[in-house]
Amino acid sequence: MNGLKRTVLISLVALTLGACAGRQVRQPRMHHAIELLEGALDSLQNATSDKGGHRVKAMEEIRAALVEVRAGIEFDEKH
Repeated sequence: MNGLKRTVLISLVALTLGACAGRQVRQPRMHHAIELLEGALDSLQNATSDKGGHRVKAMEEIRAALVEVRAGIEFDEKH
């Protein structure tokens, strides 16, 4: 990576971190749970399909968990 590209990349990272530091995320653990669940869902979607129905069931359960976590965040924001 040449010097200019590196400088631009470092500047973008610094700007992003600065913007994030200016606002505090409510429910950071709930948002982290969403990230982890979405990652698990992505992994399962990209796995081979022959798992005796367990892979599909796991994806359904993760989608349901995502709905519940998002509902919990929304509830907290209103109360």
